[in-house]
Amino acid sequence: MKEKTGNYRWTICALLFFATTVNYLDRQVLSLLKPVLEDESHFGWTDNDYADIAAAFQFTYAIAMLFAGRVIDKLGTKKGYAWAIIIWSLGAIIHAYAVPIGEGIKATLGWIGIAAIPVSVLGFIFARAFLAFGEAGNFPAAIKATAEYFPKKERSLATGIFNSGTTIGAILAPLSVPYIEKSYGWQTTFIIIGAIGFLWLIFWYIYYERPEKQKRLSPAEAEYIKSDSDDVESSAPAQEAKPDKVSWIKLLGYKQTWSFAFGKFMTDGVWWFFLFWLPAYLKDQYHMTTTQMAFPIAVLYTMTMVGSIGGGWFPMHFIRKGYTAYDGRMKAMLIYAVIPLVVLAAQPLGDFSFWVPVILIGIGASAHQAWSANIFTTVSDMFPRKAVASIVGIGGMAGGIGGVIVTKIGGALFTHYKEVGSIETGYTIMFTFCALAYLIAWFVMKSLVPKYKPITDL
Repeated sequence: MKEKTGNYRWTICALLFFATTVNYLDRQVLSLLKPVLEDESHFGWTDNDYADIAAAFQFTYAIAMLFAGRVIDKLGTKKGYAWAIIIWSLGAIIHAYAVPIGEGIKATLGWIGIAAIPVSVLGFIFARAFLAFGEAGNFPAAIKATAEYFPKKERSLATGIFNSGTTIGAILAPLSVPYIEKSYGWQTTFIIIGAIGFLWLIFWYIYYERPEKQKRLSPAEAEYIKSDSDDVESSAPAQEAKPDKVSWIKLLGYKQTWSFAFGKFMTDGVWWFFLFWLPAYLKDQYHMTTTQMAFPIAVLYTMTMVGSIGGGWFPMHFIRKGYTAYDGRMKAMLIYAVIPLVVLAAQPLGDFSFWVPVILIGIGASAHQAWSANIFTTVSDMFPRKAVASIVGIGGMAGGIGGVIVTKIGGALFTHYKEVGSIETGYTIMFTFCALAYLIAWFVMKSLVPKYKPITDL
C-alpha cells in the first residue's frame, strides 16, 4: 500500500522529529550545566534556586501552551512552527547573557523587593521563560501537522516517531554539552546549541506545505491520508485554510478536554522531573561529575526511544482487532501506566550500583514516552482538526502547571533533606510519585471518557 500511495508524509514526520530533537536539546542544556553553574566558583546556587529557574520555564510554558495552540490554529502550521523555533532558539542563546540580563532586571525592579534574588537567578529565570515561550509551540504544531498528513490508524506511530526526538535530544545533550563546556565554556555552549534551530528552518520552508497545496504529494497518497476520515475530520479545504474560531469556554465544556488535560497534569511533571533533576540525582547520591554522568544519562534516554516508537506502534494491534482508535489506545495506555511501578525499586536497590536506578528509571521514562505518544493522539481521535492545536494547548498548560508543582516540591524536599543529611529520602518520595502518577491518570481519564465519543458539534 505504501509503495503505491507514496511516502511523502514520512518526510513531514522526519521534519517534526528533528524539530522536537532540537527542542529537547535546547531544554536539556541547563540541567547538564547545573553541577558547573551551582559551584561556588560560578553562581553557588542552592536546589531551591535551581527549582525557581526550572519552575519559571514550566510556568511560562504552561501559560504559553494555552495560547500557542490558538496561535498555531490562526497562523497555520507552517508559519506557526517557524515562529516557534525562531523564538525558542533565540531564548536558548540568551542564556549566555543571563548575568547582564539579571543585572538589568535587578537595577530596574529592585525597588519592589526583587533585589533579594541573586542576579544570576534573575537572568536565568528570564532566559528560561523566553525559551519556554517559544518551545510551547512545538507540540501543538507537530500534532496539528500529524493530523493533516496522517490517517488516524497511523497517527500514534507518527507521533511516537517524532516524539522520539525528545529522546534523541536528551541523548545528544549529555554527549555534547560537557565537551563543549569544557572546551569553550558554558556561555558558548548555550550559543552553539541554540543556533541549531535556525538550520532546521531552511528545510521546513523547503519541504512543508499543507497537503492541499503540497506538489510533492501524489493524488493516491492524498486519498490515503483521508482514508479513515469521519465526521470529526470532515471539512472543506477552504474551511481548513481559515478555520473557524472555537472558544475555550466551549472546549472546556467537553469531558474529552478534561480527560486529556488531567492526563497531562499528572504525568508531564514526571518526565520533566527526570529531565531536570536526573543529573542532580547522580551528583547528589553517586557524586558523579558532569563528564562521568554523560554515558549513563545517554543510555537511559536511549531506552526511552524504544518506548516512544514501540508505544506508538502497539495500539495498532488493538485497532486491527476491531477496536476504535481511541479504545485501542486506552488499552495500550493501561499497560504503559503499570510499567513505571518499577521505579519504586530504584532507591531500595540503588546500593548495588548506580546502574540499577538508571535502568529502572529508564524503563519508567520509556513507558512515559509510550504514554505520551498516545495521549496526544487521543485529541485528534475525538476533535476536529480545527480544534486540535487548541486542545493540545489546554492540555499542555495543565501539564506545565503539574510540572511546576513537581519541580517546586522536589526543590524544597531536596534542600530540606540535604540539610538533615538524608537526600535519599527526598528522592524516594519523588520516585514514589513518579511510579504511581500514570495509573491515577489513566483511571481518571477512563472514568471521564469510558468509550470513544467524537466531537461533532464544533
